[in-house]
Amino acid sequence: MPIPPEDTDRTLNFAGPATFGRVPRLDQVGTTDIAVVGVPFDAGVSYRPGARFGGNAIREASRLLRPYNPAQDAYPFHYVQVADAGDITANPHHLGEAVDAIEAGAEELLCTGAQLMTLGGDHTIALPVLRAVARKHGPVALLHFDAHLDTWDTYFGAEYTHGTPFRRAVEEGILDTAALSHVGTRGPLYSKEDLDEDTKLGFGIVTSADVMRRGVDEVVQQLKERIGKRPLYISVDIDVLDPSHAPGTGTPEAGGLTSRELLEIVRGLADCHLVSADLVEVAPAYDHADITSVAASHTAYELVTLMSRQIAFLRWAEEQKQAQPV
Repeated sequence: MPIPPEDTDRTLNFAGPATFGRVPRLDQVGTTDIAVVGVPFDAGVSYRPGARFGGNAIREASRLLRPYNPAQDAYPFHYVQVADAGDITANPHHLGEAVDAIEAGAEELLCTGAQLMTLGGDHTIALPVLRAVARKHGPVALLHFDAHLDTWDTYFGAEYTHGTPFRRAVEEGILDTAALSHVGTRGPLYSKEDLDEDTKLGFGIVTSADVMRRGVDEVVQQLKERIGKRPLYISVDIDVLDPSHAPGTGTPEAGGLTSRELLEIVRGLADCHLVSADLVEVAPAYDHADITSVAASHTAYELVTLMSRQIAFLRWAEEQKQAQPV
């Protein structure tokens, strides 16, 4: 039976070490179905640093998460084992070494059979995690929530930055280019060619204005049609939210999604085959009253719930199959 979070009727939710949602540590359970892992790395940013502190800020904010998720009618921490796997250590002074270390850390967890909910860190970390995920599942569909495209080629000659991970991922063949979508993009670009190159890489775009005009339900239906039943990786840059909903981030852009819109879109993906996810670019030094980390913790909670429900259903289906008479 899974070991659930501590019972807050018997403990103080504001006291003691913080794990995500107060779930047990990985060393306390041995193996886990979903590993929540931090990557405190932000050497790939192009503007404000500070996302290296994001994972722990999300953990602190997640103290208020509770076992039952009414929006999805689910008990995500009770169906399957969810554990906090601590942090992957990445060299803060060398981008190449950091990328290799993050890939190795992610692969080590995936090889145990766990799915990953990765807490960044800046968006550079998505590339090495995707490499490890694709090694297990093959090229994956990608749903990318972000104000920015993150498909630029280089920045000051650097191939690995928080603005380049998905170009590298397409080049390396680890993404299914028939099922790539940005959601929430907005703001100025370097040139119109940025959009042309992004299209050539295979991405479809749902801007934040599209979400506002068309509504969540229509957007979700479009995304599900594009994703189909492919293995899906979701990457959430918290700057997809408007700065009024997420001021604590490195590259804010006006006109973003509300936290309600983001949560509802994620919840609408319940039928998709989500295999792992990340949430990045929370920079608590710029946060006010923990607005950003609270939004991030709830978004990660919804992603963990999606994975938990899916794992539990597949196990139930297998048990039913085995119970059938030969």
